[in-house]
Amino acid sequence: MGVTAFETWVFDSHTNYFGINDFQVKSKPKYDNLKIALNSDKDKFSQYLKIHQQGETDYFTFCKHCAETGIEKWIVDLDKMTCSYYDTAKNEILIENIPTV
Repeated sequence: MGVTAFETWVFDSHTNYFGINDFQVKSKPKYDNLKIALNSDKDKFSQYLKIHQQGETDYFTFCKHCAETGIEKWIVDLDKMTCSYYDTAKNEILIENIPTV
């Protein structure tokens, strides 16, 4: 398929996929709209992310935690192997390196 990046929007979990040769496709929403907090809380978000990555929360709970802490979307760049989280003001809140084998 050639997907090189994707952008997931927290308010309904739809995802935009991007790839080579201007490839783009959009998934359908996965749940009813969540309200995204206008002020981000990086420390609290980082705690929620950590417990989610340890398997202590499911996907929907993680998305609710993102909304609560002002995370509007995340972008995964498969060339750089990063996941970047953004607030509603388009500020980059956190960048993670994606582990590779």
